[in-house]
Amino acid sequence: MSETPWHTVTIRVPFANPKHATIAMQVIDVDPELQREAVKRTLTVDGNDLVASFATSTVRLARLTTNGFLENVDLIARTIGEFGEDSERKQEISR
Repeated sequence: MSETPWHTVTIRVPFANPKHATIAMQVIDVDPELQREAVKRTLTVDGNDLVASFATSTVRLARLTTNGFLENVDLIARTIGEFGEDSERKQEISR
């Protein structure tokens, strides 16, 4: 009986600086994958980039996992843009 091959996806998401990439990694890392036996996730920060690698047991899980990850990244990026350090500076300037 042969082992099922794993399907791998690696995504690099650029942020404005390493601090923002680290915040994103920490926020996403809190939630474990729902199917731990079928999805393996690795998150790292490389400079300004958040690097996510996924190994999944099926192509369908690769798609679902990638979509969920990108939705989280979108929300995190919008939140940082709205409430991060840059938005604080913009508010001070407009006063």
